[in-house]
Amino acid sequence: MQLDDKKAVKILKKYKNVFEELEHYDRTREKLWGKERIDITLTLRVIKKLERLKQETGKPISHLIEEMVKNS
Repeated sequence: MQLDDKKAVKILKKYKNVFEELEHYDRTREKLWGKERIDITLTLRVIKKLERLKQETGKPISHLIEEMVKNS
């Protein structure tokens, strides 16, 4: 299967973030797509709020925490 320029540009646009992550890995050997487990301590109030958000959104608590950290 041969790629023409239009198809190649379309693929590069669609998967730009993937190519950037692979380029970063090639330069630094640091994986941006991996996850690591950590232990954190939260107050009961925060845990209850996270559980309520989990019920409302249907997202796992770990995803909620990750989104909050990214957005801060």
